[in-house]
Amino acid sequence: MSQTEGARLFREAWITGVHQHFPGEPKAGYVTPWVDTPEWEREAAGSVFEQVRQFIEISGGTTARLTREQKSRFVATCWTAQMFKHFEDPKPGYVADWPELPLWQQATDADIFEAIEKSVIDQL
Repeated sequence: MSQTEGARLFREAWITGVHQHFPGEPKAGYVTPWVDTPEWEREAAGSVFEQVRQFIEISGGTTARLTREQKSRFVATCWTAQMFKHFEDPKPGYVADWPELPLWQQATDADIFEAIEKSVIDQL
């Protein structure tokens, strides 16, 4: 899977997770379709996809044994690094440590990891 395809998979998993886990009506920006997603966010999604993909591959697919919290923390940490890359002074919410993230976002990040994991393991 190309990094662009992976970025789209990441974004689609994010939107699905937001719809599933967000309490109430999510902000429009949370569920913006791929075609309207800003370029920096596409790049960040592609980079995080690639980091998760490589982690799964070098782990020989054994990441299925990680807890959902461990998977979520990994995605959140990778995303935080991208926020520092793309913004000189990111909003505190963009770079909050995992325990400070809302539960819906923690669950969505785990869903993202598992969506990437499934795509990678299917190819191993």
